[in-house]
Amino acid sequence: MTTKNNNIKRETTEKQTKTKEINSEQKKEVLFSPRIEKVTINIGVGEAGERLKKAETVLQNITGQKPVETLSKTTNKDWGIRKMMPIGCKVTLRGKKADEFLREALNTRHNRIAEYSFDDEGNLSFGVPDHTLFKTQKYDPNIGIFGMDICVTMEKPGYRVKRRRIARRKIPHRHRVTKEETIKFFTEKYNVEVIE
Repeated sequence: MTTKNNNIKRETTEKQTKTKEINSEQKKEVLFSPRIEKVTINIGVGEAGERLKKAETVLQNITGQKPVETLSKTTNKDWGIRKMMPIGCKVTLRGKKADEFLREALNTRHNRIAEYSFDDEGNLSFGVPDHTLFKTQKYDPNIGIFGMDICVTMEKPGYRVKRRRIARRKIPHRHRVTKEETIKFFTEKYNVEVIE
């Protein structure tokens, strides 16, 4: 009777150690794998007024989210820009919406991105020259054609440390997202071809 109990205990401890090893490997994979924090879409018009309103409607139609006006930081008399004047609009997408939009945006570029579009912190920026390249959009002569800049911000779990209010810290270099990790992430998840 006691030998049976001992054998059962051994089997359960062996199973537990195996599951602990698997769990620790999965945890490492999750902790060190990069993910998309947000996708920011920006249209810079350079002036307030009718063109800015048209750009806002284009962004709202593409993303399904209300855009925010971007304001100029300095005064430039040559361009006719005053400080705090609205000169563009942007939308920030997170989660599932960001993923869906990014797939559409990459399709407009035929899933090809230049290597210089990735920065050293692992972020990605690229442009779409014409909003009518999106499948849902058609040319409207009343609106015209607008290009846009798309910025993808990458992070790893644990980046909250640099944003929290109490005991804020810098992210150590070993935990930061690198350019190579981001390229690998996009080639595996989105089938992106990186052109050198």
